[in-house]
Amino acid sequence: MGAAMLSELATEIVVPVCAVIGIAFSLVQWVMVSRVKLTSERHASSANSSKNGYGDYLIEEEEGINDHSVVTKCADIQNAISEGATSFLFTEYQYVGIFMIAFAILIFLFLGSVEGFSRKSQPCTYDKEKMCKPALATAIFSTVSFLLGAITSVLSGFLGMKIATYANARTTLEARKGVGKAFIVAFRSGAVMGFLLAANGLLVLYIAINLFKLYYGDDWEGLFEAITGYGLGGSSMALFGRVGGGIYTKAADVGADLVGKVERNIPEDDPRNPAVIADNVGDNVGDIAGMGSDLFGSYAESSCAALVVASISSFGINHDFTGMLYPLLISSVGILVCLITTLFATDLFEIKVVKEIEPALKKQLIISTILMTVGIAIVTWIGVPSSFTIYNFGVQKVVKNWQLFLCVGVGLWAGLIIGFVTEYYTSNAYSPVQDVADSCRTGAATNVIFGLALGYKSVIIPIFAIAISIFVSFSFAAMYGIAVAALGMLSTIATGLAIDAYGPISDNAGGIAEMAGMSHRIRERTDALDAAGNTTAAIGKGFAIGSAALVSLALFGAFVSRAAITTVDVLTPKVFIGLIVGAMLPYWFSAMTMKSVGSAALKMVEEVRRQFNTIPGLMEGHAKPDYATCVKISTDASIKEMIPPGALVMLTPLIVGTFFGVETLSGVLAGALVSGVQIAISASNTGGAWDNAKKYIEAGVSEHARTLGPKGSDPHKAAVIGDTVGDPLKDTSGPSLNILIKLMAVESLVFAPFFATHGGLLFKIF
Repeated sequence: MGAAMLSELATEIVVPVCAVIGIAFSLVQWVMVSRVKLTSERHASSANSSKNGYGDYLIEEEEGINDHSVVTKCADIQNAISEGATSFLFTEYQYVGIFMIAFAILIFLFLGSVEGFSRKSQPCTYDKEKMCKPALATAIFSTVSFLLGAITSVLSGFLGMKIATYANARTTLEARKGVGKAFIVAFRSGAVMGFLLAANGLLVLYIAINLFKLYYGDDWEGLFEAITGYGLGGSSMALFGRVGGGIYTKAADVGADLVGKVERNIPEDDPRNPAVIADNVGDNVGDIAGMGSDLFGSYAESSCAALVVASISSFGINHDFTGMLYPLLISSVGILVCLITTLFATDLFEIKVVKEIEPALKKQLIISTILMTVGIAIVTWIGVPSSFTIYNFGVQKVVKNWQLFLCVGVGLWAGLIIGFVTEYYTSNAYSPVQDVADSCRTGAATNVIFGLALGYKSVIIPIFAIAISIFVSFSFAAMYGIAVAALGMLSTIATGLAIDAYGPISDNAGGIAEMAGMSHRIRERTDALDAAGNTTAAIGKGFAIGSAALVSLALFGAFVSRAAITTVDVLTPKVFIGLIVGAMLPYWFSAMTMKSVGSAALKMVEEVRRQFNTIPGLMEGHAKPDYATCVKISTDASIKEMIPPGALVMLTPLIVGTFFGVETLSGVLAGALVSGVQIAISASNTGGAWDNAKKYIEAGVSEHARTLGPKGSDPHKAAVIGDTVGDPLKDTSGPSLNILIKLMAVESLVFAPFFATHGGLLFKIF
């Protein structure tokens, strides 16, 4: 079998050093963003010096608008957005905190009761001749890792939101110097979030493994079984962040659009619109905090799934610590690769014109994927032996290191394919979105029909990409291959998140420019940044859904092994009823989240209408709207409405496993995975296409777009309705579904010892 070239000591150094480099790099980016001042001190100093290489021309470019008042307005708006986002997240985290403690107690009670809270060592699950640590230890350490994952997830979301609200007004102010400067600020801010999240996730997991090792020693099976709680903690927080944030942002967005744009014919982000602050707050709590927690959850779960399988393979049997930590080595190299890739966007190439924005973001994905392929080859060559065995449902399968490299590589490239297919179907540079825009000529109905058709069609290639990567990785390295393929897709998470966070920051920057009364030219620049961000956000969602499919399949494999199920036979009634019910769950979940957005938006529309009708001088711009009431409506609605969908996802595995047993639960997990992935992709892409069809008409760049415009025309109004229908699809239901399929799988894995011992109560009675 041989040994890895990389020693255990070298692994112990490489992983934390790469994580620390990631954190340091994000701090450097943050310092660079903070150089853009939100006070008008520069106004005084710039007359005397050409600080940072620019001088008075800045203010002249603002076309006569007093620099001091513009900067002050931007700072005020930024404060309002930041305060709204912070207060919402604090309220959300209070509720989530109660759930976190309750669920931690539940984990301890369920897992502790497997052996009647015994403190005696027990025979190992996969090797009955060896003795492993007691079930009580698994219960305690699983609870601790669950809390660690939950806190890291909450922290990832919160820090992301803080960075985004810090950077939005700075992006607006930099837009006065040109689109290139604004792009760099927005992208650097996204990079702060991406690197902080990737590095924190890696560092906390690495520290947890080393601390748990002090107790577990060489009992790798017990150690990594306890570590799976980390993934469960990350994803359960992400679920509430995604659903709560998604309901918040879309209630505000739909309310602002329907009354402001369609009824009152005022521009998007007009300061007269009472829902405008709530709308901008929503971008941060939904798209930033929610997405941050979501991708952290995917990363934690794919690492946990790979570690669990590695611990019962030759790596664990031979105590090859470097081989077992292969998933962490991939993530470590990913941070270094993303660091180099980021420099291409911020330092090596400068964007000079609007049309260079989207290619620059796409180059980030391509460069990071190419460099990561080389990185994976190096890590696989030095980090694992030339030949080793992987546990495959009761037998050990011999795997070569080049096969493992192909498993990770196929996941990485499948991610890129899914990203580009998503871009093709959601960017207004290509025919699918232009066809949707063209269908607005005959009204909203045809727009909705075309948009739905586009969403369904956009599922085809991503599903083939996922299917091929599953086939290749499973053929080479069984379930371990699928787990590392998911890690391959997520290995460039820092770049993916930077691109993803860039979108909402640019969106906010455009809103601030509109509210601060900046010139039309500035708004055009921020709109261009925002349009590119919209497409990249869709690419980010594609990555998240694709990786969720692979992650949940890997977790499913680990669950089946842990629950000692030999085969999942679809022809047995126990499994088939699980399969058909599991396939229904994503529809039930989507119905809940869509209705939640609808009812919250209804309240918002009524409030915005009330203010327009009752506040004298509001339409003329003489009176200020009551922004706080709209913020409160969104906050209250999202907190109240996020609980039922969350409960559905969290309770389903517990109820099915306890009452119907592990076979039925395996059917539920398979059904939810198969139907959830399809709905998630089509919902995200339909919503993205409608949004960009509206933007295509508004921008009026091509001759075709100008025949459909301008803003306020009938085709434009039809496009706004399509966009409004698509909002909850692309920002609430779609992105939350990938958490549903992952979370149910990881929860089943964590509770597998209990289900295997005490599950299936109903079948035992009858």
